[in-house]
Amino acid sequence: MAFTMHSHSGQFCPGHAKDQLEDIIKHAISLGFKTMGLTEHMPRYQERDLYPEERDHPDPFGILTTRHEAYLVEAQRLQKRYESQIHIIIAFEAEFIRPEYAAHVALLAEPPCVDYFIGSVHYVHGLPIDYDRETYAAAVAASSRGGSEEGLYEDYYDLQFDMFTALKPRVVGHFDLIRLMSEDPGRDVRRWDGVWERIVRNLKLAKEQGGLLECNTSALRKGLDEPYPCWAIAEEWLKMGGRFTMSDDSHGIAHLATNYSRALTYLESLGVTELWTFRRTPHPGTPDRTRAKLEEVAVPLTEFRTSFP
Repeated sequence: MAFTMHSHSGQFCPGHAKDQLEDIIKHAISLGFKTMGLTEHMPRYQERDLYPEERDHPDPFGILTTRHEAYLVEAQRLQKRYESQIHIIIAFEAEFIRPEYAAHVALLAEPPCVDYFIGSVHYVHGLPIDYDRETYAAAVAASSRGGSEEGLYEDYYDLQFDMFTALKPRVVGHFDLIRLMSEDPGRDVRRWDGVWERIVRNLKLAKEQGGLLECNTSALRKGLDEPYPCWAIAEEWLKMGGRFTMSDDSHGIAHLATNYSRALTYLESLGVTELWTFRRTPHPGTPDRTRAKLEEVAVPLTEFRTSFP
């Protein structure tokens, strides 16, 4: 039973992703996916948070909000249309650029059709850390500890902790995204005492909250040697009894299930025997605009592996 809990489309995330959402779902079905979490990016609300390609639009905040509303309508249509072929769960990827974003996330999570959101951190000091190396370098310069990468890592995990505290996400997105554009993405973060203390603290809180960490394969397609999270963090998470879900963080048809076989081998080497996903009841839709129940479901890794030998 293959699945992804984290996906994007060019239809509702233009500039960062490709392809129409329906075409992506059709391809997921052809790959044998049985469950798919739709998680388009949430809108942003301040000029300084816009990506360069968004700033030229005459009404960037209006279009971001309108696009999110259109996404929820289309996702419900597709959920019903393909109900016999794939279990579609409707969600979004939250931002926590600064603490006031918590109120925006809460409002976006209110519609009954929304089943969960992914808790992610993409910005530190108001700067996107995974956009390009120039912007990452600016984030390093703005960091604590005199503008060092070690300081930026600490700042990232402090902001992530604040996000966990405020939002309590059921799915934690790319836990260690901070290493993507690092000078040494494969470094052993345990050697930075302050960073490691923060990582362990954050993992403990995520575990207390019942969150699922995604094994996110986008790190592999972007050239890293390990998926998110890296080995040291994954090992610590498992020591705590933490659970993993699976995500390709796809940004179009070409990314669906990329590097799943490698990631499954990685998880097997860690001793992982099951992955977790959600089952929505009722599915699709809910009567009288009531919220559906979202049940956690364990999938044996051996069963998942049959789709990606």
